[in-house]
Amino acid sequence: MQGNLPPEAQEKIEELQDLQESAQQVAAQKQQAETQLTESQTALDELDDIDGDTTMYREVGELLIETDYDEAEEDLDDKVSSLEVRVETLEKQEERVQEEFESLQSELQQMLSGGGGGGPGPAGGMGPGGPGAGG
Repeated sequence: MQGNLPPEAQEKIEELQDLQESAQQVAAQKQQAETQLTESQTALDELDDIDGDTTMYREVGELLIETDYDEAEEDLDDKVSSLEVRVETLEKQEERVQEEFESLQSELQQMLSGGGGGGPGPAGGMGPGGPGAGG
């Protein structure tokens, strides 16, 4: 079917496909950041229930390293703040991609319905037979 479409429409379709892929990537990154944020907030909440002189460990790669309460709390605070900014940024990026997708989709629909104009040639010239056809 795409072989019968004008080149401009084919371009728009390819752009829509690229935007859809981008939207999926952004959504996956946002989901991952939200999961990390929830885990970090839960860990920070758990610190409230822990005695300040309790021996604690933090994960560094494959190792568990002993840490104190204040350092653990500061690290988690920093991580939560950073992840909140990341999630917010990804939400804005997701909105921009969605708006661009909708705009492009609207342009394509106008182009395919013949209402878009703007292209070279006479208006309505995309129909079968072109001008002079009919009886």
